[in-house]
Amino acid sequence: MTFERTILITGGAGFIGSHLLRLMVNKYPQTRFVNFDALTYAGNLANLHDIESKENYIFFKGDITSPSDVNEAFDKYVPDGIIHLAAESHVDRSIEDPLAFIRTNVLGTGVLMNACRQHWKDNFEGKRFHHVSTDEVFGSLGAEGFFTETTAYDPRSPYSASKASSDHLVSAYHHTYGLPVVISNCSNNYGSHQFPEKLIPLMIRNIIQEKPLPVYGEGINVRDWLFVEDHASAIDVIFHKGIEGETYCIGGENEWRNIDLVKLLCKVMDTLLGRPDASAEQLITFVKDRAGHDLRYAIDATKLATELGWRPSLTFEEGLRKTAEWYLNNQAWLEEVTSGSYQEYYERHYLNR
Repeated sequence: MTFERTILITGGAGFIGSHLLRLMVNKYPQTRFVNFDALTYAGNLANLHDIESKENYIFFKGDITSPSDVNEAFDKYVPDGIIHLAAESHVDRSIEDPLAFIRTNVLGTGVLMNACRQHWKDNFEGKRFHHVSTDEVFGSLGAEGFFTETTAYDPRSPYSASKASSDHLVSAYHHTYGLPVVISNCSNNYGSHQFPEKLIPLMIRNIIQEKPLPVYGEGINVRDWLFVEDHASAIDVIFHKGIEGETYCIGGENEWRNIDLVKLLCKVMDTLLGRPDASAEQLITFVKDRAGHDLRYAIDATKLATELGWRPSLTFEEGLRKTAEWYLNNQAWLEEVTSGSYQEYYERHYLNR
């Protein structure tokens, strides 16, 4: 089969990447998609069973920090588009092992961009590099205000510092070499297939098993939550329609204090599990706060809405129930990804605080 173009998606077996691939493989049958993933702890090809036999989908096992892996993929598939999602992304892990984040998020991004320069040979017509980043690069907000595309960077953790560094690299390659790039900075995602070191799937799993629900500090930290399928649709729009060299903030217009989110999830889970009211809420346990824990994140996504016409499609209540239902219907998936080394990590970070 002859394809009109080839897009390489790094980290496609992960949480956001698998949702993006599912959307784009089905939406663009004339485009070939190469899923470039190292299959570390958060990458799972089981996330993509429903598209793995599609003619326009290919999996390539590779490490973005390896020039030989990246160049082999470029030589073999000749991509004219890159959507770069592969990253170490959990703040607690970055506090424990910051160099792993610097290696993957900074060096890996540089390796990819050098490969684009080498293989596209300054012939950038029809090419695009979309760098997917986070709102955490902007630091912490007070009670008022929002992050926008012009907010100064102020990262507070090794994770956010490594993502800020990669953002700067992408921007520098655009200005220095003319590489055709777009950058997106997104708020907290939730939805199916998310590795349960993150807040919502962690709480769902513990509620199912009637284990303590660890909430950092007093639970007053505020995050802007976005359904992952909405994030995938935003990436699709930005990649295809965004203006070269521009940055776009993606947000859910949906702020929740951690403790209020956990209490809402408890109510949803009690209903779905048929348990008495407040059963899950009794499991809430406050633990020592994370070092350097940012107080509040919130995105102003006006630019994305007005220039490219994107808005979130679900309310948080709708998305949260849909997410909880998926995990309840896929408990075998949960158990598979939370075996072994993850259990040791969980005990270090949550049970011993």
